[in-house]
Amino acid sequence: MTHAIITAVGGYVPQEVLSNFDLEKMMDTSDEWIRTRTGIRERRVMPGDQAVTEIGHRSVMQILEKTGIDPLEVDLLICATCTSDYLLPDSANGICFRSGLHNAYGFDMNAACSGFVFALYTAAQFIESGAHQKVIVVGAEKLTSYLNYEDRTTSIIFGDGGGAVLVEASEDRQGVIDAVLKGDGDGCRFLRIHAGGSLYPATHERLENRENYIFQDGKSVFKRAVQGMAGTIEDVMKRNGLSLDEIDWIVPHQANERIIKAVSDLLGYPREKVMLNIDKYGNTSAGTIPLCLWEYEDKLKPGDKIILTAFGGGFTWGSLYLKWAY
Repeated sequence: MTHAIITAVGGYVPQEVLSNFDLEKMMDTSDEWIRTRTGIRERRVMPGDQAVTEIGHRSVMQILEKTGIDPLEVDLLICATCTSDYLLPDSANGICFRSGLHNAYGFDMNAACSGFVFALYTAAQFIESGAHQKVIVVGAEKLTSYLNYEDRTTSIIFGDGGGAVLVEASEDRQGVIDAVLKGDGDGCRFLRIHAGGSLYPATHERLENRENYIFQDGKSVFKRAVQGMAGTIEDVMKRNGLSLDEIDWIVPHQANERIIKAVSDLLGYPREKVMLNIDKYGNTSAGTIPLCLWEYEDKLKPGDKIILTAFGGGFTWGSLYLKWAY
């Protein structure tokens, strides 16, 4: 049987750092207030003339350099993002063009913060069906374009950045094994960007009312995120006959350190085996999980059993179980 294995990881964050102390000068907040509630110390900010394609391109080029593969061997690129460079065209094909993947086609997938998990499982289906041999999955966001820096409940959380993985066909019994993915459209009430889509196009009045910025009902999101991630982790473990002590790593979406700790505590899973880097990058939505894999790459070994888990606006959520291949 053909399996879809991850064979390389790349990542990129912008150089500009926006620290909690910088935010103290911009709004009524403090470093202590932010760290206590989110675990974030700083986040990265993209320059105004760069966006998701830049993050994706730099991440893909790292993968090509690491592996030495010919860019023309890549069949498909899926870009998980909710902050594409344009409403159209998609960022995926822009990344392909800039990275020399001229034999590949691409498309964007918007499942908010769950996007990378959804896209990775989609890529695995293309591989397992025999349709493609090499697929790149990008998770990248420029969320600072949608932040109201007069709203300390959201603007302190989000940052820019992301990463990518190369997924290849293999006969080894490694790679993507299973996933439990969920959605609930009623969640739009609690986490959304109201204006800018076809239902509420951006108008002068809506811009003045700041409807083009991220809105979040933090308490509702917190509760559903903990339940959703912990619940699907338990579901995917049960379906695959796994116990917690068999799992080498849990890779959670870096939404909020308190959410991550609550999920770990609810499961009874040791925190030292939970990947965490929200303190440096904040919440980069679909970019958080590939950024974790990129940073922790040297700690991973073949056969490691890993569960990726995420929760995002919409609501979307889910967990994916894989065995590391290198």
